[in-house]
Amino acid sequence: MKLRWAWCLPLIATMGLGACSHLDKGSDKPQPAAAPTGPAGDASSLGAYHWKLVQAFSAQGQEDQSWFLPAGSGQPALQLDFADKRLVVKNLCNTMSAGYSTDGQRISTQRPASTLKACDDDQLMVLEQKVARILPLAKQWAVQLGEGQQAPRLTLGFIDGTRWQLDGTPTANSRYGSAGERIFLEVAPQRAGCTHPLIRDLQCLRVREIRYGGNGVKTSTGAWENFYSEIEGYQHAPGTRNVLRIQRYKRQNVLADAPAYAYVLDMVVESERVSR
Repeated sequence: MKLRWAWCLPLIATMGLGACSHLDKGSDKPQPAAAPTGPAGDASSLGAYHWKLVQAFSAQGQEDQSWFLPAGSGQPALQLDFADKRLVVKNLCNTMSAGYSTDGQRISTQRPASTLKACDDDQLMVLEQKVARILPLAKQWAVQLGEGQQAPRLTLGFIDGTRWQLDGTPTANSRYGSAGERIFLEVAPQRAGCTHPLIRDLQCLRVREIRYGGNGVKTSTGAWENFYSEIEGYQHAPGTRNVLRIQRYKRQNVLADAPAYAYVLDMVVESERVSR
């Protein structure tokens, strides 16, 4: 017997702009490191990193913790990604995105759209609505690159005087030196035993490649096979079948027993819980 549910992330709708209340004091926000000492970054540096919010300030210059959930929530801080002229906000109840453009140090952001996932966390929904309201007010940006092990820092200013500081970690494109290749893999509900010369009793994911035409219609499905690598950003739940959109990157200077490709999760396209 199968208990089936499926959903698709590209479904979007305009976010409502309802009122919000101030969140509780105290948060699990990341602690900002010392300010980086490298040179200023150009517009391309926006898309070279994942930007995680580490500090926020009000129009009066006071630290504002309302952009973080209270301590103990376990919810990671907001993350911004800039790609293909779209600004994507992650770590909310829904994934939010908006078109953006830059002119020197000025930035213009359109009204955001969002996926339609229901959320049981009222405080997270309050934060999501607050982010939806402020994104179109983005006014200025500045990136300070780090030296050595320092993380770069993005400062994002808004028309109402709000200011965010975000620390960057390199995107997969930056780490692997290319845009990668987009593929779709279906992951079977259960892992299976597989042989490996160095690892005893290895349990591998079972995957098969799916191909789609330009119109989004499935054109072919490959054979099931053992998957000896890992998919960065994906955590498999036993009993759940997933279709994943993945960026595949060719590794450089690969050791003889290491995988030739790196796989990075881009999006979960479809998910189905299977009960035996």
